[in-house]
Amino acid sequence: MTDPVQVLRQHELQVTAQRIAVLRAVASEPHTTANAIVEVAREEIGTISRQAVYDTLSLMVERDIIRRIQPAGSPARYETRVGDNHHHLVCRHCDRLVDVDCAVGEVPCLVPVDDGDFVVDEAEVIYWGLCPDCRSTNA
Repeated sequence: MTDPVQVLRQHELQVTAQRIAVLRAVASEPHTTANAIVEVAREEIGTISRQAVYDTLSLMVERDIIRRIQPAGSPARYETRVGDNHHHLVCRHCDRLVDVDCAVGEVPCLVPVDDGDFVVDEAEVIYWGLCPDCRSTNA
């Protein structure tokens, strides 16, 4: 990620210590939860309310600075990788979540058989399975 101050300014957002701390927290650990972001931000700046973190995350998702994903049975997670229509792999055992590039082709890289006259511009895919660590311990 580039400089958080520049990112906020590019998206016409006021630069605050809270926003910088939240953005750094998301960038430092992709696919992290809001609760973990609260802890990291507090370590960086001291006091920040849970609500301020949630509000900041919502604003940054709205402005396409970060992406919110929520695999079934998991709390929402956040990442700074936006705008490239990538997908995710989730381990069924340990909940590890990793990025995987688009399945094939151009955006949206998956085309529905019947689009119902929608103009499809994105496909969100989550692959489920076992990560290498869990496969070796469960073998």
